[in-house]
Amino acid sequence: MEDLKFTKWVALWGNATSITDRTESIYAKDITLRYPINICFSGSKLRFRFSNLTGTEPVKITRAFINYKGKNLLITKNNSEEISINPGCEVESDEVHVFVSKGDSLSISLYLADYTQMNAGTFISGPLSKGFYAYGDYAEADELPLDKTRKTNWFYFLNTIDVFTESKNYALVCFGDSITAQSWPDYLTLRTQKENFENVSIIRRAVSGTRILRQYDCITYQAYGLKGAIRFPIELNVAGAEAVIIQHGINDIIHPVGVEVNPFRPWSDMPTCADLIKGVQEFYIAYARKLGLKVWSGTLLPILGWRTYNSDRDLLRNEFNDWLRTSKDFDGCVDFDLAVRDKDNVLSFADGFDSGDHLHPSEIAYNAMAMAVPESLLTLKTR
Repeated sequence: MEDLKFTKWVALWGNATSITDRTESIYAKDITLRYPINICFSGSKLRFRFSNLTGTEPVKITRAFINYKGKNLLITKNNSEEISINPGCEVESDEVHVFVSKGDSLSISLYLADYTQMNAGTFISGPLSKGFYAYGDYAEADELPLDKTRKTNWFYFLNTIDVFTESKNYALVCFGDSITAQSWPDYLTLRTQKENFENVSIIRRAVSGTRILRQYDCITYQAYGLKGAIRFPIELNVAGAEAVIIQHGINDIIHPVGVEVNPFRPWSDMPTCADLIKGVQEFYIAYARKLGLKVWSGTLLPILGWRTYNSDRDLLRNEFNDWLRTSKDFDGCVDFDLAVRDKDNVLSFADGFDSGDHLHPSEIAYNAMAMAVPESLLTLKTR
């Protein structure tokens, strides 16, 4: 019998799904994927969404297991242990009845017996975002064999985990590109634990290289993913979501270089500030409002020193940031730029906050971004 205090589904973990990096090898066979997950809410049952959104062939997960407190629980779809996902589709598992406790961890293991197109997944990083793969069938093994196992930050097929939990719990969605695919959502999760914000989960929906207005179809840049108009409605499918932070747009600004430099990155792709604003309003804000979500902007970070930097790009970034900070279209702004920039030279990162490429923050800067999220977003009342 279920605990009567558990009344609704809320996402406890989530990731985007995109086209994986196009390399010489895009198939795997007889391989186990394992992903450790922290449990942020107690609940009485779990369900899982698996995605082949960007695949061009069917994917068959031979077996999938939850390992929780030393016990393996089979994940099924329509009572079948084999989970099939057609290309361009996502599927939701049957409910798995298991009481889970906040603060515990579990792992998800997927075994792929047959040749499988590894075309649907996303690279994420951070202190809580670590996966493994092992050659062979070890989905039910307590430990993966050291000599056949490697770490990975590519998360294939596993898209979302929902828990049936208390009505006071909700999800905060972090939507963006590589800045968000990297560490700050993990540090925000750690902050919620440390500061006892007990009713919010941090759901990452981010793909490196993505733009608001454009996407690439060539294999060189396919991993940069889908444009905003396509991505956002798919990635806002988050149970229990109450708000979204949107930190997106820097790639629209830094990518164009001209066809004489790169045939896939013409100057015609360079947006105006009005183009970026219109994209955010039409693709993001309007859709999020239909879902009843609060919408917070996230300012774009410094780019001084980045390999395509010029003053015109920075003028565009600052003009867009001015709108992100002041527009009444949003419920508020998380000023990430202010959190990481140098107070004396506002065009650059603060000392120690640059990862070294003058675009992506360092780990301490990602933690500063997490600390910039206001408490009001971590203490929302649920509908």
